[in-house]
Amino acid sequence: MALVTIDGLQTYYEDKGSGPAVALLHNGFSCTRMWDEIFPGLVDAGYRVIRYDRRGYGRSEEGADFEAFYTGDGFRDQSVAAFAALMDHLGVERLHIVGQCEGGVVGADFAACFPDRVATLTTASTMCFSTMDMVTFNREKFGAPYANQSEDLKAKYVLWHGPARAERFFNLCTTKGGAYGCGVFDLRPTLRRVACPTLVMYPDRGYFFEVEQAVAFYRSLARGELAVFAYCGHNIHEYYPDLYRDQVLRFLRRHHDKTAAPC
Repeated sequence: MALVTIDGLQTYYEDKGSGPAVALLHNGFSCTRMWDEIFPGLVDAGYRVIRYDRRGYGRSEEGADFEAFYTGDGFRDQSVAAFAALMDHLGVERLHIVGQCEGGVVGADFAACFPDRVATLTTASTMCFSTMDMVTFNREKFGAPYANQSEDLKAKYVLWHGPARAERFFNLCTTKGGAYGCGVFDLRPTLRRVACPTLVMYPDRGYFFEVEQAVAFYRSLARGELAVFAYCGHNIHEYYPDLYRDQVLRFLRRHHDKTAAPC
């Protein structure tokens, strides 16, 4: 178990393999464990693969002011700064990024802020823009509080975030805040600043975001590629873990930067 202190808080991470660096950014609900079926295959394919729990997720500390951080306007900027600090700590100067849902927002923000550090970006099931404020969106999508959710979902939250945080974390992240914020969300201005090759992976039957979002996302990119997964729900990595991994690997190999030294 590896921990590093970032902004006074312990951040959990895993760093395996050798070769070009690939950072995996989890979604807005789980943690590094979402990558369990993806992580080993990327390592075996010859990459140095890094996954970590963002502040307040999984095994990373949240801090006394976590709710203010999570619902504040600085969430995205601070998430990018913490990501950069971790890469600096690990000596990674240039990398590939793979982000699931909210992790894709963090990845896009990082690529826009640090274009010279990002070789490629892959996003999966990441919202491009909303047509309503996110508080209303979350209310329509999630409805019931944690206590009224299925036992299976509650067990996942306990696994991801521990019994002491599970209920509070679910009720917070399904109400407001995080990378998607509280108002109307629009990632397109950021996407127009992403210069690296970017793969947009989307499900055709996602519960949260309609597949048309994928086209808007793709068309906002200078060097975009689009892959739509058939008969698939929001978490592509759960429906088709092998296909998810292989699609990422094919993309990385197409855009391998031969001038970059392995990290």
